[in-house]
Amino acid sequence: MSDAIINRVSESLLTTIDLEEFYPKGETVVFDMKDHLFMGLILKEKDFREALKILDLSVYTGKNVAVTCTADAVIPMWAYMLVATNLQPVAKEVVFGNEDFLHKTLFLKNLAAINVKDYEDKRVVIKGCGDLPISETAYVEITKLLRPVVKSIMYGEPCSTVPIYKKPK
Repeated sequence: MSDAIINRVSESLLTTIDLEEFYPKGETVVFDMKDHLFMGLILKEKDFREALKILDLSVYTGKNVAVTCTADAVIPMWAYMLVATNLQPVAKEVVFGNEDFLHKTLFLKNLAAINVKDYEDKRVVIKGCGDLPISETAYVEITKLLRPVVKSIMYGEPCSTVPIYKKPK
């Protein structure tokens, strides 16, 4: 009688997706509109345009930029568009919102690049533990992307999973 240990996990034909592989990379910086407003509250078009002309763009070069306004000010839409026009040529990515929203947007963009056909009719485990904080947004998005094509979705580690979805027979 053989006492060989059989690794049933490796033989299970599970495909594991580690969401940390899609974690946004690159430095993030916030462009706060209030820093370019008169008295931190009022947008004067001429002054605002001038401030953008002399803006040190090297601070934003190659970085992910969140454009926001932390002051309780009324900002016309064209002002956000003007900021984006100035930042877009140098920044890696420009998003309206706070740093958390920027992070989630970049994560979703990375997940959208997945070729779901690679997972067609496969049993997929979405890794649940890791070193980086993965938001609920990413778990919902990966589930939405995979559900139409996979045989099943599980959460956790291959040796201990929680069933999420199983394609009806």
